[in-house]
Amino acid sequence: MHIGQRIEKIMQNRGWNQKQLAEKVKINTSVLNRIIKGTRPVHHDELAVFSSILEVDSNFLIGKTDKPVPSNSNLPPLTAKDERDIAKKLEALINDLESDTSLAFDGEPMDEHTRELVLAQMESNLRLAKQLAKKKFTPKKYRDD
Repeated sequence: MHIGQRIEKIMQNRGWNQKQLAEKVKINTSVLNRIIKGTRPVHHDELAVFSSILEVDSNFLIGKTDKPVPSNSNLPPLTAKDERDIAKKLEALINDLESDTSLAFDGEPMDEHTRELVLAQMESNLRLAKQLAKKKFTPKKYRDD
């Protein structure tokens, strides 16, 4: 997945269109379109702006990591046990969503793309909730502050 695809994925998860993101980044929509298609490279200074606006680490955007960790996060990292707990909870949520009527709008079941977006957002929320809980309930003497 190239940088443009990663930008597009985050943009879609937030419900933004290209025009909205282009305005936030202060570039032309045609330039953003070429970046998303992969026909124009992202300059170093633009990378920092995208990272800040999208609230993700620039390493995620350039493909060095697959986890879109917030760039300004002072939250504790997740352990392997935390990752397993999140995976179990996500699996239970996925099983609950398997029926066509579990999530519907006006009686119509959601399409596969929407379902994937909902699951991605739920995973993100589970990760954030776990990190916030770790920060809140870690005794001060064990914190890195």
